[in-house]
Amino acid sequence: MFTVQLDTTQDVTSQDQCAVILRYVTVHERLVAVVKCHASTGEYFVDLLSEVLDRLKLDKAMCIGNSTDGASNMQAQYRGFSALMASQSPTHVHVWCYTHVLNLVLADTTGSVLESGSLFSLLNDVAVFIKDSYQRVILWDNEAQDKSHRRLSPIGETRWGSKHEAVEKVFGHFGKPTNSLFLETVLTLAAIEQQANQKPTIRAKARGFKEGLLKYETVLTAQIFLRVFELTTPLSKYLQTKGMEILSAHRMVIATQDSLKKITRDFTTVKAAADTFVKWANENLEEREGGADIEVETSLPQKRTKKKKNMAGEMAQDEALSDALRAYEVNVHHPILDTASEAIHRRFMTHGTLFADLACLDPRNFDNIKTTDLPHNALQDLSKCLVKFDSRATVENLQSELKNFAGQWDRLKASHMEEYNTRTVACERKFSTLKFIKSRLRSTLSGDKLEMFLLMATEKDVLMGLDSDMIIDRVAEKSELMRKLLL
Repeated sequence: MFTVQLDTTQDVTSQDQCAVILRYVTVHERLVAVVKCHASTGEYFVDLLSEVLDRLKLDKAMCIGNSTDGASNMQAQYRGFSALMASQSPTHVHVWCYTHVLNLVLADTTGSVLESGSLFSLLNDVAVFIKDSYQRVILWDNEAQDKSHRRLSPIGETRWGSKHEAVEKVFGHFGKPTNSLFLETVLTLAAIEQQANQKPTIRAKARGFKEGLLKYETVLTAQIFLRVFELTTPLSKYLQTKGMEILSAHRMVIATQDSLKKITRDFTTVKAAADTFVKWANENLEEREGGADIEVETSLPQKRTKKKKNMAGEMAQDEALSDALRAYEVNVHHPILDTASEAIHRRFMTHGTLFADLACLDPRNFDNIKTTDLPHNALQDLSKCLVKFDSRATVENLQSELKNFAGQWDRLKASHMEEYNTRTVACERKFSTLKFIKSRLRSTLSGDKLEMFLLMATEKDVLMGLDSDMIIDRVAEKSELMRKLLL
């Protein structure tokens, strides 16, 4: 039996490459193919995987699981890769890569309302704007009072961690602005705006960025995301930890979801954090050279209430909220927190019982298993996956064998690792090697040669185990000239 990891990426020549990795008992993990993709549908990837497995003379029926990212072509309920694989093998288990899924959760959250998109677009544009000119970087260095000589961070397209870093650098921690670069950013933009020798378009951009940062709405939105990131970042770091314990990871996901639910309607704390930031910023701007005329907004601007004319006999009451702060709470704060909580529940809350079964197999839990009885439903999901390979793998037999094995563990000291994957980071490592090879070889490799080079670069132990004479004989068979030179 074996499981499959599948992931795709664009290489430096803008070609889509699909990495196929097999993980098998006793646990091995091998890159077996790197294939140029011509489509991105679930059906295409099933056919692609079938071709790879047929070429390796592997039976698809022996594949008991796969892990992929959370892309829609993998997750679609009817025509997605996982659904099509499960239709061919009813006991096939699909596990989302937890680190990919968390990235999708935060992507859902940061794109839920217009105000969140405006915040991250502003932070990215400011970082790129200052970085793009050495003259602006010099102005930044003149204004900076940071001993660590930090710079603003552009925001990556796919990594939500870069969003956290960008917000944290400019606005500090939630309700704690003292370690932020907000003052340096605003004063640098003001200095650029006042430079008469700059192009009007550059000065206008600087003014627009400065005014965007000084808005109370920007401060409020930043505090909301700092609060969300405080809860999700520890989970993200643990999911990328080597030797991660599966059940602990699942419990952390549940704890994060519960924490988000508790704050979904707590706008008062966010407003208090924003007011603390505004007070700190305005007090420090008055003390800084060139900052006396700069002030952060202390409240949201009140908008004129639009009256909708009712038709005769109409009783509808659909006027917009007249209070700006209340409108922001309902239209921005609540949707962001609701999206984060709902996305975690929707994307993570599957296979909880299977993860609990796999956690029982972790040697770190054997002491508890030796001293306490297993729950009556323990190992049920695992039994469903294994019984088709071995009819003796019933729940009762698995529980009895586990209790016996846990009791002998201290003497055996045999390592055991779970067969299912909760991450596809192995694919990511292969793509790093892929980028290295294509960069070094000036992007001239064809698809077949690229696959061979990548296999040799990542599976060196297999390469070193090959017989040298056999390699020479195989190469000599390629042409008459090679035969004369080598034999």
